[in-house]
Amino acid sequence: MNPESSATAVAIDQRIAKWAARPLARLSVHPNVVTGSSILVGLSAGWLLAQGDWLIHVGAAVFAIAVWMDHLDGEVARQTGRTSTFGHYFDHAAAMTNYVAGFVGAGIGLSKGALGEWGLILGILAGVSVAAIMTVRLYIEISDGHDSVRQDVHYGFEIEDTLYVLAPVTWFGVLKYFIIAAGVGAPIFLLCVTWQALGVYRRSRSSDAGS
Repeated sequence: MNPESSATAVAIDQRIAKWAARPLARLSVHPNVVTGSSILVGLSAGWLLAQGDWLIHVGAAVFAIAVWMDHLDGEVARQTGRTSTFGHYFDHAAAMTNYVAGFVGAGIGLSKGALGEWGLILGILAGVSVAAIMTVRLYIEISDGHDSVRQDVHYGFEIEDTLYVLAPVTWFGVLKYFIIAAGVGAPIFLLCVTWQALGVYRRSRSSDAGS
């Protein structure tokens, strides 16, 4: 198997987070503090994106930082030996908050010009769908084990890294196309993940009935 596309490979942003976590770990920074800070960064990104004009470009950069920080808290937890069930769920809640803030903020910004009211509608669809996808995948993880939701890494990237694309498409002036694609594609992907979850649920019920 190509080591650059194996399930055991480490994504580039994860490697950077591992390096950045070292000084935080030496300072004994609690991972939940990092997670809480990421929420502030994510909400700030949403607010900046919602302003439109030149602030949307700053918001896109801040959103990319919020996405990356989703890896940082986990690395800090591992390096300080402070992994916990609460921290795991807190991390999920923070990521969902940040993604919703980013997409909805971008939709509000676009509703002031390029897409009109459709900007907000598509932003909400994308943000809520991404949050729902994460919730359903968490159910699958709890029911079927972490390996069932493990994302393969291909040449240093995994599927969730598409969220970083929001930054460059904003800077190149084509954010509206990204929001349109996300507003349509995320609900479709949610249906696929939900179908996977139903399969896990049916297998669980069958196993319980046979025991």
